Amino acid sequence: MSTQTLNSLSKASSAYLRSAMHQPIRWHEWGEEAFATAQRENKPILLDIGAVWCHWCHVMDRESYDSPEIAALVNERFIAVKVDRDERPDIDSRYQVAVSSISGQGGWPLTAFLTPDGKPFYGGTYFPPDDHYGRPSFKRVLLAISDAYREKNGDVIEQAKMVENAIAHAESFAGKSGEFSPAIIKAVVNSALSIFDPENGGFGSAPKFPHPAALDLLIDQYARTGDEDLHKVFVATLEKMARGGVYDQLAGGFHRYSVDEHWIVPHFEKMCYDNSELLKNYVHGYQATGSEFFASVARDIIRWMDEWLSDRERGGFYASQDADYSMDDDGDYFTWTLQEAQAVLTEDEARVATLHYGINEIGEMHHNPAKNVLYVRTSVEEIARRMNLALPQIEALLQSAKQKTYAARLQRPTPYVDKTVYAGWNALCISAYLEAAKVLDLDTTRHFALRSLDRILAEGWSAESGLVHVLSYSDEEAERRRIPGVLDDYAFATLACLDAYESTADLSYFQFARRIADHMVEHFFDPVSGGFFDTASVAGEKSLGVLGTRRKPFQDSPTPAGNPVAAIALLRLYAYTNEQSYRDKAEQTIEVLAGVAAQYGLFVATYALAAVQLSQPHTQVVVIGSDGVAEKLYRTAVASYSASKSVLCFTPGKVVPQNLPPALAETLPNLPGVSEGKTAAIVCSGFACLPPISEPEELNRSLFRTA
Repeated sequence: MSTQTLNSLSKASSAYLRSAMHQPIRWHEWGEEAFATAQRENKPILLDIGAVWCHWCHVMDRESYDSPEIAALVNERFIAVKVDRDERPDIDSRYQVAVSSISGQGGWPLTAFLTPDGKPFYGGTYFPPDDHYGRPSFKRVLLAISDAYREKNGDVIEQAKMVENAIAHAESFAGKSGEFSPAIIKAVVNSALSIFDPENGGFGSAPKFPHPAALDLLIDQYARTGDEDLHKVFVATLEKMARGGVYDQLAGGFHRYSVDEHWIVPHFEKMCYDNSELLKNYVHGYQATGSEFFASVARDIIRWMDEWLSDRERGGFYASQDADYSMDDDGDYFTWTLQEAQAVLTEDEARVATLHYGINEIGEMHHNPAKNVLYVRTSVEEIARRMNLALPQIEALLQSAKQKTYAARLQRPTPYVDKTVYAGWNALCISAYLEAAKVLDLDTTRHFALRSLDRILAEGWSAESGLVHVLSYSDEEAERRRIPGVLDDYAFATLACLDAYESTADLSYFQFARRIADHMVEHFFDPVSGGFFDTASVAGEKSLGVLGTRRKPFQDSPTPAGNPVAAIALLRLYAYTNEQSYRDKAEQTIEVLAGVAAQYGLFVATYALAAVQLSQPHTQVVVIGSDGVAEKLYRTAVASYSASKSVLCFTPGKVVPQNLPPALAETLPNLPGVSEGKTAAIVCSGFACLPPISEPEELNRSLFRTA
């Protein structure tokens, strides 16, 4: 293809934008040039927001944006702007609210129509090329919007003002604050229980999302109370998801969500952040139940992330793997016909695999009914009974079948992996890897997490300008642009640094956590009403479109919400510093939503986890020693799950004030036996430490009492 046929997106950095460089539409990137052109030509703006992993974005590209007829219409009547929602979450979040207030819809692709100064007045998500699915054709929408803008401009401007007002009120939470009460924890738990699906696990009906923060909340509350109702909910959900088609039965790792309530047919894209949070769920589920199945799923998620979403050379986690390998595909890489399976397996392997994974002549995929999604339909125990073979023989045949089908799958055209390295999502993955490494004793997992964090701190952090949102882009030739970090980047990175400190006892990670959090407070915190804005306020900077609207994210969507994560980070810093301002700002942040939090149910599960940490004193278990007893004490300390517990391990002689955060420096070195370097575990809570413990059983009892 000659460069003459490419539009301006050939100069973009994002993989999503670059994928549209061949389209006949004269796309603009988001920026002053696009808005100036719209105002000069007095044309409305067509704003398309999507992502490289988004199936319906690809469908709309193929059906509409690749069409010369649609392109001629767009180029004549609109200024077209394309945005990558992963690269610019600040733009996406605001226009999602706008379109939702207009149409009641949200998601991707987001199709919005704006005045030349960027104010939205109409929008939707996917529009088909012809009147279909109860939706008007895209051509009809384009003509109607263009005509309305020219002929009923006063109405359009009035509508834009109403929508702008809706955006301003959507997540400001003005007048919603109240005094914090721990009762919110129970309210969110009850909300999750009320929509639990007892037959299939999970919450609500189709489409079904995992809700990792809600699962962690239930696991934490079960660990504290022993409530068997909570146990049933999270165990059923974790088991059903891992045995469903939403889990990649061959490579490991989770797809984004299930289109049905049974967890069978997924949307096939695989995101780093979904897998990081689900990895934590399965690790915590293992801690709460001792289920080896949960531990094996956790290791399997890591196996997939190691193989597909990690830069083994430099450190760092890639963003996502696409659902499809072409515009005409719908999960074909991941699905199987009966003939495809039989072609690569022996007769016995095929019999076991087809029974276990439910592979039949007719599968689950609408676009190709012969295609089967692999999910666990029949247990190996049942197959052994049916085939009258020993269980180990069935397990060996199944393992061989998995290896062969995965090897065959690797020969297929492969969905695109977006190798963009985002700071915040990497921080989530780093924290999840460190959590799994701690509990499951995975040394290489720990080392890769630390190397990834070191890369973020070296390439993405500056004491003067703060964090960047993007460390590197998928296309090595793409220009690297400095996109400032958003609240999520700072909050997640602070937690990753604290997790790294607890993993290594290297004080430099604690110091990084403190510096990043202090920068977050200085540039994002609202000193008037409390809480954090999602973007930093920059004096004198002109905001394009509706970016000037201030927003305080409290709802998980689907990553943990920035405000409660920031509050958790400040509370953990408070536990290490005894600096009251950290606790005060965390409490003020939680109070912003306190008046209405219960209304949001399980969508504020991270907020409820922050409430747990605010209402429960943070417990630190410090293990001193490098012998076998110290290892047993450490294993005892990390065996159980609590959202408000941290575990540190020091070699003898290192427990001196200059190696410790302020709060521990005041207490630990003065305890009996510490200066002599005796092997022991010390439980600290509320800035006071219990006497050293040398027996694992006694440590277990002590932790039970402080839970």
